[in-house]
Parts: sequence; structure tokens; C-alpha cells
Amino acid sequence: MGWMFNLVLTLQVLSAIGIIVLVLLQQGKGADMGAAFGSGSAGSLFGASGSANFLSRTTAILATVFFVATLALSFLATQSRKPAGAGSVMQNASEVPTTAPVVPAAPTGAATSSGVPGVPVDSGAKK
Repeated sequence: MGWMFNLVLTLQVLSAIGIIVLVLLQQGKGADMGAAFGSGSAGSLFGASGSANFLSRTTAILATVFFVATLALSFLATQSRKPAGAGSVMQNASEVPTTAPVVPAAPTGAATSSGVPGVPVDSGAKK
């Protein structure tokens, strides 16, 4: 499943770069007004209105690819991290034990320092 994740991730990155480039290539709404007065931008590679249709459609296609790749990545990420038989958080909450942990009792008759069970009193003997 790792190769599938890498493939979809590569597709997402390439579509994101394509969207950025295509958006930067497109003209703004005010550029048509300048073309009407003969600024020279109307004589482009695609013609006066041909570039808007081609670039807009290509941007829409790449945006669709980007969103589909994003959904696929989220699906693949959740499937790879889900252990077998795991449910939702609320389903797993009912399986958590509600009892307190058992603490072992201190041995009887042992001398303790400062009232802490299980800690012996230092007799002062050097070892």
C-alpha cells in the first residue's frame, strides 16, 4: 500500500504545481478593458478569448484531480493506521476498564521512615 500512497501523493503535488502555474498565467478581469483600447495583449497565443476557456478548463480539471487525490490520501492514511478490528473512539471507550489499579500492600512488621510504606529505615551502617 506504500507505493499507492506515494503515487497519489506525487499526483497531488504535480496537480498543485499545475494549478499554481495556470492561475498565474491567467489574465485578470480588468485585462479585457485594456485589450479593447488596443494595448496589444489581445494578440496572444490563444486569441482574445481562447486563452480564457482553455486555461479555465485546465485549471478546473487540475483542481478536480487535486481534490480527488486529497480524498484518496486521507482514505489511505486512515486505512494504513487502523489496526484490525478497531472501531471508533466511542466504541473503544466502552472497553476501557473502570476499576482502579491494585497497589501491593507494605510488608507487615517492617520499619518505615517518615510513614512511607515499603521504605526501610536507614540504620546508619556503612556498606
